[in-house]
Amino acid sequence: MLPSTVRLSPKSHHLHRSFTTLNPIPATFLRGGTSKGVFLNRAHLPEDQSQWGPIFLGIMGSPDTANGLQINGMGGGISSLSKICVVGSASAEQKAQGIDAEYTFVQVGIRDTIIDLSGNCGNLSSMIGVFAMDEGFCSRDPSALSGTTTTIRVHNTNTNKTIDTTFPVTFAGGSLQPRLDLPQATMAGVPGKASQITLEFISPAGARTGKLLPTGKPVDSVNTHDKEIPVSLVDATNPTVFVTYADLCRVLCTSSLIDFSSLNSRELMESIRRAGAIKMGLDPETQAQPKIAVLSPSCNQDHDIGIHAFSMGVLHKAVPMTVGLCLGVAAKVEGTLAWDLTKSMRLEKVEESEFIRIKHPSGIVEVGADFGGDGEVLKAKVVRTGRRIMKGVVWW
Repeated sequence: MLPSTVRLSPKSHHLHRSFTTLNPIPATFLRGGTSKGVFLNRAHLPEDQSQWGPIFLGIMGSPDTANGLQINGMGGGISSLSKICVVGSASAEQKAQGIDAEYTFVQVGIRDTIIDLSGNCGNLSSMIGVFAMDEGFCSRDPSALSGTTTTIRVHNTNTNKTIDTTFPVTFAGGSLQPRLDLPQATMAGVPGKASQITLEFISPAGARTGKLLPTGKPVDSVNTHDKEIPVSLVDATNPTVFVTYADLCRVLCTSSLIDFSSLNSRELMESIRRAGAIKMGLDPETQAQPKIAVLSPSCNQDHDIGIHAFSMGVLHKAVPMTVGLCLGVAAKVEGTLAWDLTKSMRLEKVEESEFIRIKHPSGIVEVGADFGGDGEVLKAKVVRTGRRIMKGVVWW
């Protein structure tokens, strides 16, 4: 099994290709939510995951130490465009549990050779069911269809969690096919309308640490820059370190807007993230996990809480969907920073809403979380859209 993070030398990128792997290799390029990624059939890759690295680096054009644009490959120079999903058929045991397909998410380094399998991508997860049907990993009987949508259940190997994706289908070519071009839903950061894809993460708590609150507390504190900073360490869909905007202003000694692109801000965020990782029992050297996000109170009637999330050390242009889902869960856990910041929302509403409205740099997204009577997180959910962009082969 490939370790959660692997750093390859540029030299090994050229010397250790497996000649049993097709080059070019069949691939599909898909948008899922606000991310794009290369989707590969697991059967086309070596069984030994330690051999995947050179293939993925070649596909993405990494490492691009000169300018970080991945100009020599399919990557786009930012974390949301440097992703690969490896999808395969479910095992007989998984099929008996109602699982239709299995996938592994890979975050590929841009300026370096890191191949990170430590977490999942919520945005691209929305297209796993579509890809699985397109590739023939699973199918649905038209005569058994109730309504115009179908649900594909997939297993994510990174987090060992199950996810349901529900999307419209149409009968074409003698079988049911996913339909993605219906004008049903809009997404902040994506132009136009597309078919609604409902994404539900089943029992999302403890995706990496085994616990919803890895330390057992809704609020902890970390020491950095000679100051104590309150944080909420929450693990749902992906582990995340949450900190408030007000506390960042206090540490940075500023009352004005924070420039998240400045070196001081980025160093502070990374310092908090690393301290949180240690408290969560995670490797602080693995930059993809945990994520870190800054929370701010609502400043308008159109949202319940604000967020600025970082991915691979850089401010995300929207919000990583697993971070958004984690926040949706955290906001319903009493005592967390998210709970406190959404207190006015709960007081103003007669009935507790199923969804929480999160404002991010590109717009607003609604996420939901269902809890059982014992406090267990039953599911986290969000609506996404997706698009098929290319199907063919890619050289590595």
